[in-house]
Amino acid sequence: MTLPRLSHRLSLEAPVRVADGAGGYAQSWTVLGVLWAQVLPRTGREAAAGPAPVSKVAYRIIVRGAPEGHPERPAAEQRFRDGARVFRITAVAEHDPEGRYLTCFADEEVAT
Repeated sequence: MTLPRLSHRLSLEAPVRVADGAGGYAQSWTVLGVLWAQVLPRTGREAAAGPAPVSKVAYRIIVRGAPEGHPERPAAEQRFRDGARVFRITAVAEHDPEGRYLTCFADEEVAT
């Protein structure tokens, strides 16, 4: 197995509910940690999202493994951030049998 080239510095963020003062809530994001990753594009397509079309690109993001329950272990519904770029994590799987690396399947949406 060729080792992944972890050359991208990504922030791992988790959603947090914040009370809006009117009995409801708003969603905010909190940083769980910074991970080094290999970011590989997979497929892309144009999708409709409201009044403007968006470009939706799927990525495979490989990071170092972390034990189940560790705060820096990515999970579905979390996201990675690289500056203004946001990658929404849809699934996470072991990259190798020993669990040294994890493969995160993520989507990035950009307004066109």
